[in-house]
Amino acid sequence: MKRMPFERPTDHYDERILSIDEQICALLKERKDVSNNNPGFPPPNQIAEWAKKYDQYEDLLNSIFSTLRMEAEFKPRVEPENFIKHLSVLKSVEKNDRLYTITFIRQFENASVVQLNIDWEDKTEGIDDHRHLRHMSHHPFLELSLGENYECRTDSGSGSDGHFRQNYIVSPPIPDDPSGLNLIFKEYHDYFKGKPTGLEIVFDLD
Repeated sequence: MKRMPFERPTDHYDERILSIDEQICALLKERKDVSNNNPGFPPPNQIAEWAKKYDQYEDLLNSIFSTLRMEAEFKPRVEPENFIKHLSVLKSVEKNDRLYTITFIRQFENASVVQLNIDWEDKTEGIDDHRHLRHMSHHPFLELSLGENYECRTDSGSGSDGHFRQNYIVSPPIPDDPSGLNLIFKEYHDYFKGKPTGLEIVFDLD
């Protein structure tokens, strides 16, 4: 999904707090360096203590620390431009009663789009409650990696009972001859990738 450009919400700025705001930026960098960019999340009792000590709302502090966990979402994004062709892949891997399939890769001038299909036997037929959400419980978050020379990010996805499709944008583009590359999908319990499930799906491109 293409990100909307940011618009400054107001022209007002109190110049007296400029040095304070710069200190906040410096502390954010220090926080990132000290934690090796893996800070986790403060415990609730610590949030409550800080809120009381510094006259803040707990929900505001929770929102701030939640946003800090999403830093990767704010990186400049490569959006695929000028479609060239499809690369045929036709690879499948079956694990834990789920079939993972990549049929093709879309090639653009500045990026590639990998589409991962996940299929499973739906055993919940006849249950109508929250039917449109049930497919989400069948697959935790899957992260794509092609090695340090490529940046991969999760893009659009959709699903239904027994099927889910997830797109990944890869930059720079995958070579037209991808022989020797491995598409590695690592599974996590949630989007923040704090807890890997131990499942890896590997597609060897030959």
